[in-house]
Amino acid sequence: MFAVLKTGGKQYKVTSGDVLRVEKLAADAGETVQFNDILMVGDKIGAPLVDGAGVQAEVIDQIKGEKLIHFVKRRRKHGSQRTKGHRQQLTLLRVTDILESGAASSGVKAAIGAGSVSGAAVAAAAPKKAAKPAKAEKPAKAEAPAGADDLKVLSGVGPALEKKLHEAGVTSFAQIAAWTEADVAEMGDILSFKGRIEREGWVEQAKELAGK
Repeated sequence: MFAVLKTGGKQYKVTSGDVLRVEKLAADAGETVQFNDILMVGDKIGAPLVDGAGVQAEVIDQIKGEKLIHFVKRRRKHGSQRTKGHRQQLTLLRVTDILESGAASSGVKAAIGAGSVSGAAVAAAAPKKAAKPAKAEKPAKAEAPAGADDLKVLSGVGPALEKKLHEAGVTSFAQIAAWTEADVAEMGDILSFKGRIEREGWVEQAKELAGK
């Protein structure tokens, strides 16, 4: 009796005792495996498979096929060529039994391709994506102290510099108008720009603004 089985995308017509090479299976030498995708057994033809049929085989060895050479050449002005060699991994089997029925309850390990992995196994093995860190909340915009003058009116003073002045306790034009040379020097060190206060003329501007 013969059977036609399907594995690795190919079909094989086998009888008991046949030795055949198929695409690599996930099995070790000496193990018995069972093919359950049977297209035909004797005069039974599947639609597309024969229910309950199976082919059992003993794994003889894991081998490699003949070396195949793949040569590609591109005929262009600046063409290229490439040569690649490949040896297909195969499993050498000896067919031991052909079952017309009862394959589902035989208890023999199913023949599964070495590259066949269930979707559940892939999901379980996939590294879990790290949870995205929560976006840091933007600090609330600092509000000017109550009753403070708009120091941005001064030449060269923007929001960032006004904030620094507030942090240093400077909130009004009257304070800046009253600065002495020592105060100007000290504030230049605090704000990290020596000489700029004089160049921009903050004290003079402050005196004018404070008098309004």
